[in-house]
Amino acid sequence: MGAVTPNRLRWGALAWLLTLQFFAVETIVQFRGEGHSRAEDVISDLGATTWPGHQLMNASFVVQAALILGGALLLWPALRSGAGRVAEFLLAAAALGVLMVGVFPEDTAGGAHGAGAVLYLVGGALALVALAYAVRARSEAFGTTLVLLGLIGAATTTFFLTRTYLLGEGGTERAAAYVLPLGLALSGIVLWRLDAREAAPAGTRAAQRAQERAQERATAAERARQRDEALEAAARRSEQRPAPAAEDETDLDDPWAPQGRRRPE
Repeated sequence: MGAVTPNRLRWGALAWLLTLQFFAVETIVQFRGEGHSRAEDVISDLGATTWPGHQLMNASFVVQAALILGGALLLWPALRSGAGRVAEFLLAAAALGVLMVGVFPEDTAGGAHGAGAVLYLVGGALALVALAYAVRARSEAFGTTLVLLGLIGAATTTFFLTRTYLLGEGGTERAAAYVLPLGLALSGIVLWRLDAREAAPAGTRAAQRAQERAQERATAAERARQRDEALEAAARRSEQRPAPAAEDETDLDDPWAPQGRRRPE
């Protein structure tokens, strides 16, 4: 993945992290009324015009669309691979879908609402798989996590659309819908951390390189100084070594000297 400026990376990651707002709003709106079961009732029931607080729920859908698309656009330079481009396209489709869910409540525009829900669920699950392939070279564990989330979303979406409610209708839909904000929030945090060093300003990198070169020069100078000191010490020891004693000429005429030291006659 290519580098992205720190500010752009920060805001893109924050946008995806804020997609978790959906869970908080859903909980608040659920408790505005009575009788809603997360296992049996679908999320769209909270946005129906007959439910207390439906305006807040639908506003959350619209905000979710903006956060998904905004984060994808901000992180566009960080997803330059083919899989990254596919992920961006699928995220745009998911954003359009959740926007339609918020703009067209199920009890006033059921057809458009249902189409938006399908677009969000299918696009979101496939986007996580594509995003996993885009980042797996940087972090195998991160890529594997995204793949698992995407596969869970794809499987539960299939169950929901075929009316195979393994977790109840509402539970199956939530399992399919929740994976995208969870995956995007995780992606925002991890991408921020993985690219933070690559996104450092050029001046900072240049300063680091200059500091490394200065350290190398200082190390080389210290080694040269130690070598010169060693050579000087060796030269001083050579100068201080005593010269060999010369033969005493008088000993050559000594008659009592050993035979080898007498002067020949």
